[in-house]
Amino acid sequence: MPDPVSESRRSVQAHPLAAILSALVPGLGQASKGDIRQASLVFLISSALLGLVWGIARTMAPAKGGVAATFLLILVVLPWWVIQSYHAFLPAAERGGWGHTMHTIRTHAHDIRYLGALFLLSAVMDLYIIVTNPDYALPVFCTRPGGVLGILAKAQSPTLHTLIGYGFMRLHRWALLLYLAYAAYGLVNVAVNFACFGYGLVRTVFLFTLIAFTAYVLWRRECFQPARTADQPL
Repeated sequence: MPDPVSESRRSVQAHPLAAILSALVPGLGQASKGDIRQASLVFLISSALLGLVWGIARTMAPAKGGVAATFLLILVVLPWWVIQSYHAFLPAAERGGWGHTMHTIRTHAHDIRYLGALFLLSAVMDLYIIVTNPDYALPVFCTRPGGVLGILAKAQSPTLHTLIGYGFMRLHRWALLLYLAYAAYGLVNVAVNFACFGYGLVRTVFLFTLIAFTAYVLWRRECFQPARTADQPL
């Protein structure tokens, strides 16, 4: 006969092992807890998304396909991967469906923390590009500065991404203000570069991504109020 106390404890206990399993193989964490239906759904969606990324990379021109596949991987596949892992992590008492999972993510501002993690990842990628391509000159307001100015122009990207990423992870209000200032600079810079250099795939994708990111951050700006979210558990 089941022990009601043990059942109650399991219903409010988080499942870090299930989250790890789902991070390795989507749906595996749900399956480890006996939720085969959810596990199958997660696995099918994840497989479809990965297949879409692979198809885009294979069918488009190498340059365009690589850019499109990378952005789809970072902006769609990776968030889904994290969400389904978090869904597996939640206690049974709190896992009332995907709607409840998304509500929990928004309530604890995990979406903003995820954006912060993306900024930190971007800082690492920027630094790698700078180190492996020392002769690359970053276009800034229709110019490609060299020398010390060129180094400073390139260094500002990983530096600001690191600061914004840390601030978003900690939900600091100064990070919101810093991001908005950085976004304004980025929008003006890309608009000027469009006028000087014309259309560019990376430039265009960056512009629309920046607009979407900024709109979302403004919509979620209340997360940066410390009294509401800073002390909430992860």
